[in-house]
Formats: sequence, C-alpha cells, structure tokens
Amino acid sequence: MSKVIAMAGKGGVGKTTVSALVTRYFAKQQKGPLLAIDADPNSNLGETLGLEIEKTVGDIRENFMKDPQGVPSGMDKILYLEMLMNQVVIEQKEFDLLVMGRQEGQGCYCMVNNILNRFADELEKNYKFLLVDNEAGMEHLSRRTSGKVDILLMVTDYALRGLRAVGRINEMLDDLKLDIKHKGLIVNRAPKELSKAFLDEVERIGVPILCTLPNDDSLLEFDMDQRSLLDLPDDSLAVKAVDDMMEKVQEVIG
Repeated sequence: MSKVIAMAGKGGVGKTTVSALVTRYFAKQQKGPLLAIDADPNSNLGETLGLEIEKTVGDIRENFMKDPQGVPSGMDKILYLEMLMNQVVIEQKEFDLLVMGRQEGQGCYCMVNNILNRFADELEKNYKFLLVDNEAGMEHLSRRTSGKVDILLMVTDYALRGLRAVGRINEMLDDLKLDIKHKGLIVNRAPKELSKAFLDEVERIGVPILCTLPNDDSLLEFDMDQRSLLDLPDDSLAVKAVDDMMEKVQEVIG
C-alpha cells in the first residue's frame, strides 16, 4: 500500500511549487518509487518539473465520451481505455507523473470513470509513495486515495486570506470522509519571524506549522528561464527547507 502525501490550499499559494520540490526530494534521495498525480485542472506540475504534457486522463475521458464507438475493431472497451491510460503515465527514472487534466463536461461519465479509476488504483500499487497535488476543493483527493491519506500538507502564503482558506479546508475534511493520519501547515514566502496575528490564526485552526519556506530568488529565476525545479541547486533556500521537512515527514509516516 502506497504512503499517500497530499497537498491542499487555495490557488496561488504555491502548492505546485512545493509539490515539485517534494518530487525533487524523492528523486535526489532515491526514496521512491514515487507516483506524482497532478489533480488540479489547471495542470502545471509537469511544467515545473520540465516535462511536456501531451495528454491527460481528462483528455481520454472526453475523447471517449465524444466517440464511445471509436474503439478499434476486435478490442475490448476496457482494455482500450487501459491502453490509453498507460500512454498518459509519464515515466521518468526517478518518478512517474500522472496528470488528471480537465474536469468532466456534460453527460454521464460513470462507466468510463469507473474504468479509469480502477486502472489508477492498480497503477498506484506499484509505488511506495503517492504524491497528490490537489485542486482547492479536494474532490480528487476523496476519489483518488480511497479515503486514506498518511499526511496532508496544507500550503498557505504569508497572508491571513490564504491561512483562512486552509482553515476552511480543515473544517470540511470530516464531510469528505477522509482517513487523514497526520496534518501539517507549510507557510510559503515566509519572513524570518511570523507575526502574532498570523500565529494566533494558526493556533485557532489547530494545524501545526511543519515548514516555513523563505523567499527564494532562484525559484523566480527558474520560472522565468522555464527550467525544471528538479535542477535547483542543493543550497537553494526552498530546497533546503523542503528537504528538512520531508525528513520529518518520512519519520512520521514511515
């Protein structure tokens, strides 16, 4: 059974950047095998990792719904969809990436979703770790992990608005019927000292701070140069902060 690490937080706070840095940690430390799942419809985890995304699970679903009779002659419908799913898994030496892509359009997707989810369930059994970069609403998380999450990393920037979004996500977890063993807060773009107002809000939410990521100019430089965050130097402030955090996470989840 895979150890599930999931990201949560409102858009724009740095979830995908943190997910890329966590992927870098697993790749550099050779802690895997790791399957990273980009479950945000605004899919850009692959881009931050320097990977070109040609197709997503959402593309398979939509194309099949447009032409459900387009299965090659003599091929079973289930086998055909599983073949297409194999093609969207981006395999790397250190990790693999699966991009969920677009959300469902109009129509009944039950049959195709059941097939795709069953394939994904079987796929995940091949990995020691599963990293899920979620959309803010967390819907994919409740479907994708059978409700089991070893640690939920809630990401906020250094702003009360982002922190309160984490609070709302924390409050809705019970409704999603998730079995979350551990939770931690990541404060992105954090100053050296957090204000009393910010810390008071953290205490009210009840999720402990696991990591503070300082402003790191190298992240902006790599973004502007369209370079993979996998290639960040070991002395990058963000890399060091996430690596230290992941050592703690590994101790917690085993």
